[in-house]
Amino acid sequence: MGKGPRQRPQNLAKKLLGIRHALGLSQIQLVKAMGINGSTVYKRISEYESGRREPSLLVLLAYARVAGIHLEEIVDDNLELSDKLPGNVQYRT
Repeated sequence: MGKGPRQRPQNLAKKLLGIRHALGLSQIQLVKAMGINGSTVYKRISEYESGRREPSLLVLLAYARVAGIHLEEIVDDNLELSDKLPGNVQYRT
């Protein structure tokens, strides 16, 4: 494995914004629905959605759970988000 920059999904920010809009949630509502505590995440939602910052895997998983989709749909640039959100993927709790 090389020491070059890590590859980032090119469509990640657009997908994260699309998830929130499709669910009809404000940034505050999204954070509450994701069950992630702390103002740090709330302040970063805008940065995630604009591509200025990349969320952690746990935050991406929380997006997937709230949206009811597989995490792969979010991070794979070759996949489009489902037309209807929330989807029907059920995660174990």
